[in-house]
Amino acid sequence: MQPNPFPSLDALRGGAHVVSLPMRVKFRGILHREALLLQGPAGWGEFSPFPEYDDGEATPWLACALESAWHGFPEPVRGSVPVNATVPAVAPEKVEAILARFGTVPAVKVKVAERGQALADDLARVAEVRRLLPEAGIKVDANGGWSVDEAVHALTLLADYGLEYAEQPAADIPGLRAVRLELARREVPVPVAADESVRKETDPLLVAREEAADLLVIKAAPLGGVRRALDMVAQAGLPAVVSSALDTSVGIRAGVALAAALPELPWACGLGTLSLMEGDVSEQPLVPDGGVLAVRDPGVSEALLARHAASPARSAWWIDRLERVYSRLIGAPEP
Repeated sequence: MQPNPFPSLDALRGGAHVVSLPMRVKFRGILHREALLLQGPAGWGEFSPFPEYDDGEATPWLACALESAWHGFPEPVRGSVPVNATVPAVAPEKVEAILARFGTVPAVKVKVAERGQALADDLARVAEVRRLLPEAGIKVDANGGWSVDEAVHALTLLADYGLEYAEQPAADIPGLRAVRLELARREVPVPVAADESVRKETDPLLVAREEAADLLVIKAAPLGGVRRALDMVAQAGLPAVVSSALDTSVGIRAGVALAAALPELPWACGLGTLSLMEGDVSEQPLVPDGGVLAVRDPGVSEALLARHAASPARSAWWIDRLERVYSRLIGAPEP
């Protein structure tokens, strides 16, 4: 009989801490970010799939946490990673204060296509970023919020601000392909990036086979860990940029490890999202300095774990989720 490659559930429970971190601004509709942190022999791992994700979608997040805490990361090929600022779907007058939290950055990712807002709101927000940072790279992230026609219209107008790329401008792979082809036909110079169409697909390589994107936006947790993400990028044959999922420094560390191990890194990564939070679990949080993140372990503070501990009810909810997802993971076939 082969030994179980996973730690026991008792080992996970014994090293588990659930935290709730306040947000500076509402992001993805939340004002507190919850995460379950696991301590293992190689360090710390983060299990923080958003609460609305079902157990199946949450399973690779646990695989990533176990890789981080029990196996560590592959050797980096660079010692630091360029990082972009992230501007949520806020009014233009709030953009400057948000950018100030990030300090000097080479690029900015701007959220667009927010439900309840109009294209005029997106144009004003991107225009304000360009006014404040005339030399920075700008990319927009629609999170699949546009139809194909809406995406083509919006990106044709937004192209005037010199976009590096548009992330997930349509909801699915056929939509992405249609947007990409129509932008090319109109000679609109905005590359299409796939995010949700990579991490939420049962076949994350389908977007590459369908020629639906020019690049991939990858996250360590939804793809099952750093090594699995690196393998997927190699198979896809497309350039990639790394992003976070609104993580603590523990989760950001996995993203930094992924970005540091990619053979090439053409764009600044979306790993500066700690600046959107009021707190963290590390006394030396992984926040950008001069637009870059050093490849380092941030450490976890027992005092900060206690300060940001989730309520008993929420902790119980997360431990129950951990147990369910662990059962799925140990029964999952190898990819």
